[in-house]
Amino acid sequence: MLPDCRCNELDYQVPQFNVVADEVENFYERLNGFKEYFHPCFQRSESRENFLRYLSGQLSEVERKSIEPMAMQVNGATIRGLQRFISNSKWDESQMLDIYHGLINEDLGDRHGALLFDESGFLKKGNDSAGVARQYCGTAGKVDNCQVGVFCAYVSSYGYSLLDKRLYVPEKWFSKDFDERRSKCEMPADLEFKTKPQLAAEMFREIASKGKLPFSYVISDSLYGSSLEFVDTLEERDELTYLLAIHKDTRCWTSQPRVREKQYTYRGEKKTKTVLDKNQPQPVRVDELAQQINPYQWYRFKVSEGTKGPIVYEFAKKRVVLSNQGLPSRRVWLVIKRTVSDDPEYSFYISNAQMSVRLRTFAWLSGLRWAIEQCFEEAKSVVGMDQYEVRKFRAWHHHMLVCMLAHFFLWHLKIAMGEKSTSYYGLAA
Repeated sequence: MLPDCRCNELDYQVPQFNVVADEVENFYERLNGFKEYFHPCFQRSESRENFLRYLSGQLSEVERKSIEPMAMQVNGATIRGLQRFISNSKWDESQMLDIYHGLINEDLGDRHGALLFDESGFLKKGNDSAGVARQYCGTAGKVDNCQVGVFCAYVSSYGYSLLDKRLYVPEKWFSKDFDERRSKCEMPADLEFKTKPQLAAEMFREIASKGKLPFSYVISDSLYGSSLEFVDTLEERDELTYLLAIHKDTRCWTSQPRVREKQYTYRGEKKTKTVLDKNQPQPVRVDELAQQINPYQWYRFKVSEGTKGPIVYEFAKKRVVLSNQGLPSRRVWLVIKRTVSDDPEYSFYISNAQMSVRLRTFAWLSGLRWAIEQCFEEAKSVVGMDQYEVRKFRAWHHHMLVCMLAHFFLWHLKIAMGEKSTSYYGLAA
C-alpha cells in the first residue's frame, strides 16, 4: 500500500512572512526563553551569553549586521567577544540542530510538509575565506568571487524555515596549492570534495534518518534533479513524492524501449553490455517533446499571488522513461510548465508520483519552491545572513546556523502571537 502523498491530491496555501518592525510585547523575554533551549549546546556561560547577544544583534535595527555594528548596538557585547564566539568557540552543532528541528516541528510540523533544496551565493572581495572562488553566484546572476552554501528548507501550511546548510568547497581547494589556505581557514583535515547534489543528499539522509520532522514531498531545482545520485537517494524512501526540476536537454522516451545484451571482446576477454535493440528510437530532449504536446493537453493553474495579481502558468504531463547514457532508466512523470504568452518559456520537472496524481497537484508543488527563495531573501534582508565578515570554515557554519535560528524565531512570534504577530520590534539587549 502506497502512502497518501504518492496517490492522493492535496494542496495548501503557505502563509506569508509579514513580521516587520513594530512593537511586540515581551520581545526580549521571549528571545531569552528561546535562547535557553540551546544552553546544553555550549560549554561555557560566556558562549551562552554571546549567543543571545549575536541573536539580539541580528534582530536589532542596526542597518549592517556584521560583528562590529552589532557589538556597538547590543548591551554587554564586545567586538572581540563576538568574534571569538562565532569563529573559535565550540558548539555542539548536531545537538543544536536536533533541538532546532524539534522547535520547528512544534510550530510548522505537518505530515504533508516538504523539504526544499537549493543553493545561495555570498559575494566576497578577498580570496582567504573558506571555499571562496570565482563561481556562479545566483545572488549576482553571474560568475563572481563568492562562497556558495547548499541549504535545505522546510515548508508546510504553517510557514517555512531553513533546516540545514553545507558550505560548498570547490574541488581546487583540495589541491596542494591550497594547503596553506585550508590551514588558515581551519578546515577539517578529513574534509573531502563533494558536489552540491552530494551535499544535498547528505543533508536529506540526516534529516530523514533522525525523524524530527514529518514530510511527504521533496522539491529542488535542476542542479539536483539532474543528479542521478541525488535522485537515487530520494528513491530509497518509498513514502515520499518528489518534484525535481531538470535541464531542458534531458532525454527520454515516451514508451519503454527494448534492450538486448551484446557480446564483444576487449583485449582478448569476452564481455557483455546492454544496448538498445535494433530499430528502437533514440531518446528525445524534453524541450523537443514539449513542442509535440497536443494543445488539448495544456491546463492553466494559478501557482501563486504576485504583486500585480495571480501568477498563472500552463501545465502538461506525460509518462516517460528517462535516458541514462543512452539506455532506459527510471519511469517518471515529466511535468512541463510554460508561461502564458505568445513566446512561452518552458520549465521541466520529473516526479515519482503514481498514475492517480492529477496535474493540479504538480502545479501546486511547483509553486512551493518559492519558500526557500523567500528564506534566503528574508534571512539576508532581515537578519544579515549575507553580511558576515568571517573567514574560517567553522565561523561560516556558526553564522549561518544563528541566522537560521533568528529567522525561525520571527516565524515563531508570528505563530505564537496570532493576529498580533504582524510585526517585531528590533531591540538592543
